[in-house]
Amino acid sequence: MSSYQVRPATVRDAKAIAEINATSSRAAYQGLVPDDQLGTLSIDKRQQFWRDAIEYMEPQVQVATDGDKVVGFVGFDRSRDKGTPSACGEIWAIYVDPAHWNQGVGVALWDAANDGLKEEGCTKVTVWVPVRNERALRFHEHAGFKREMASLKTVLVGTVKLEEIRLRRDVG
Repeated sequence: MSSYQVRPATVRDAKAIAEINATSSRAAYQGLVPDDQLGTLSIDKRQQFWRDAIEYMEPQVQVATDGDKVVGFVGFDRSRDKGTPSACGEIWAIYVDPAHWNQGVGVALWDAANDGLKEEGCTKVTVWVPVRNERALRFHEHAGFKREMASLKTVLVGTVKLEEIRLRRDVG
């Protein structure tokens, strides 16, 4: 049982979400994206994105807290992939402050997203993960996601091309 509380995000959480998004991205993408690009991640742009997401509920955003401090977040909604059935959801983003990695925050956030997707009538859920992000792949596979090998695609992150793979599992 997690000691972290998960709740719907409020607009006031946008700055903390943006900071976690940037800090966790820097840690997770170290060695995959050049340090000079990681150092330019804009908290202001991310804060505006997450403020809008929270306000318009696209995606739905939940935060994990440790006391009053936001330590992680998850954004989820219907899948953005073309041709996907309406009953397929997607984890758009799931990030945890690196100081709280391996402490159950990600599991608490995944459980909240799973419950939210179930409430929305989703029966399947997907997530896109860079192939070289072994930590994220392990997390999702531990949560029951399976790689869809035919889904491999190349995405541009800054000036770097990364291979991503879609993982899928049942909502339940």
